[in-house]
Amino acid sequence: MLLPDMKSFHTLAALAAGLTLSLTASAQEQATTASSNGSHRPIPKSDQMFRKTIWRQLDLREKQNKPMFSQDKEITRVIIEAVKRGELPAYKNDSLTSTYTPREVSERMSYKDAEVSLSKEEIEAGFTKEDVGGGSDDGWGSPTPKKSAAKGAKGKAAATNTVRQPKLDKNGRPMKDKKGKTIYETVAVAPPPPPPPPLNEYRAKDLYAMELKEDMIFDKKRSRMYHDIKTISLLVPSTLATNTSGIETIVATFKYSDLVKVFRANPENAIWFNAQNDAQHKNLADAFELWLFSSYITKVSNPGDSRLSEVYGGEREGILAAQQTAADLVEYEYNLWSF
Repeated sequence: MLLPDMKSFHTLAALAAGLTLSLTASAQEQATTASSNGSHRPIPKSDQMFRKTIWRQLDLREKQNKPMFSQDKEITRVIIEAVKRGELPAYKNDSLTSTYTPREVSERMSYKDAEVSLSKEEIEAGFTKEDVGGGSDDGWGSPTPKKSAAKGAKGKAAATNTVRQPKLDKNGRPMKDKKGKTIYETVAVAPPPPPPPPLNEYRAKDLYAMELKEDMIFDKKRSRMYHDIKTISLLVPSTLATNTSGIETIVATFKYSDLVKVFRANPENAIWFNAQNDAQHKNLADAFELWLFSSYITKVSNPGDSRLSEVYGGEREGILAAQQTAADLVEYEYNLWSF
């Protein structure tokens, strides 16, 4: 009579162990999937009672944001230098599906030199485009001497290099004469391409706009609302004088989990400057965890993926809607505790 009971006991123990391993694997899978989206402290989906994806804009020139934009220790400088060192992957957008190279990031945060053009007064005085830069005048009223075609051709020929190499047959093997000596030929070699022009990169102080994407999640296990930051993007502000397009553009997007690693690895530069006590500067990772910055909502997840300014028909209306949206989210959290 004891043997069936012992068998049943072992069977139940095996089932319990298998169930425990299954739940553990499921929890690990959830955490890993969330972390791949940029979350630093992912919350399992089974614990999420409410979630809303929100995009916020940060102006680093604001008084509350200046501690993370202090002189020579700007958060934008820390991020850009980490990208150039190869420590921080840069993504094309907040979907985090494809990346930029460090060179591409530099190109996206650079501007072109303004073209030299004639003023209205100069045009009325009789100047033409040929006069820009002294093109048709040597400075003394005489025409600029033109280079002869022969000289230009000679210069072009001189710029072309030649090299002697074995002549190859159709099978790619060196050809030989009747005496068995290798036949050589002179081949023109194109000059190497010129180096890329230097980039006019914006200064770290110029890139004062950032966009933050987060999930506001109410964790039913801990009974509180969390700001789960996913990504942070650097923006080229539309108001910069050198931004001739007048359009705000994204330089690159970064996983928040990657940024935390960079901030922790560079404690001397990645600081939130404490103006009241130099001995109590905080790490930028701690500043984001403690929400020591000011921002305003620009987009809330919606079927059309539209910004608030697009939904409500204007920038002014979008700012008013952002304030109302922030108040509605606070009220929603308050109501969760009221029932």
